[in-house]
Amino acid sequence: MLHIVFHEPKIPGNTGNAIRLSACTGARLHLIEPLAFNFSDTHLKRAGLDYHDLADVVIHKNWMEAKEYFGDECRIFAFTSHTENNYAHEQYRDGDVLLFGTEPTGLPDDVLNDPRLTKWLRIPMLPSRRSLNLANSASIAIYEAWRQLDFPGASDIS
Repeated sequence: MLHIVFHEPKIPGNTGNAIRLSACTGARLHLIEPLAFNFSDTHLKRAGLDYHDLADVVIHKNWMEAKEYFGDECRIFAFTSHTENNYAHEQYRDGDVLLFGTEPTGLPDDVLNDPRLTKWLRIPMLPSRRSLNLANSASIAIYEAWRQLDFPGASDIS
């Protein structure tokens, strides 16, 4: 199973979209508190539609608790604009963790510099662009990792 982690998400619609993404790909979604919303937020519900019951969501009190959950076996890839490492050049494995920072600021320095991280990865963009939407970034990354694993669990044409 692949893992998507949102560190202290601020925008409920992004988390709702990630819930839907988790339900559609079989990835486990991890949210690290504090969250800037609650699960009754209408934007979160609208974005997640009726996928909330189909998604596997785990909430962690902080980064330390999340790291303990993953143990030493999982590789943790931090997505950031502060590296030249292209996410598409990575060879993903089952159990990999794809970590994304909060919408306005990205991952804080203490998380980015944590020795537990396997590698920093970047999604390429045109110059002079600040960032991609958080849910879109998670979608790009999880589908590349899932593709490399040959889409385990995916349904046939329906």
